[in-house]
Amino acid sequence: MAYELDVMSSGKTPEEARKALDEAVHLLLVTAADIGTLDEILQETGYELKEGRWIGPSWVAIEKHSAVLGV
Repeated sequence: MAYELDVMSSGKTPEEARKALDEAVHLLLVTAADIGTLDEILQETGYELKEGRWIGPSWVAIEKHSAVLGV
């Protein structure tokens, strides 16, 4: 069973938000490596260590959702 990384970010545009999210994930993983919890996080999120390499879980689906709010 795989769990998501609990990381959020934002930006003024979708591209800025993506870049900020990439940075947030990078910082989470670097920090986890520094404090010695990276292996645990990867295992909890569905990665498997095979022949010295971490293999990510298969994706089930990618969805895009949007909503319009009347303010």
